[in-house]
Amino acid sequence: MDYVSALVPPVVMAVFFIGLVVTIVKSQGGPNKAKEDAAVDLAIGRAESVQQAPRTDGA
Repeated sequence: MDYVSALVPPVVMAVFFIGLVVTIVKSQGGPNKAKEDAAVDLAIGRAESVQQAPRTDGA
């Protein structure tokens, strides 16, 4: 019975990982694609504006 208790955690993790991958693949595209693209564009725009902002600490 030790082999069963040794195999259960990896099997459970594998099942959850496969479920995660399937969920990610299914959520790509479709009606959510425009919303996801807009969120990514907004995040990139914010990152670029922070990166290009002049420093005001006198350094």
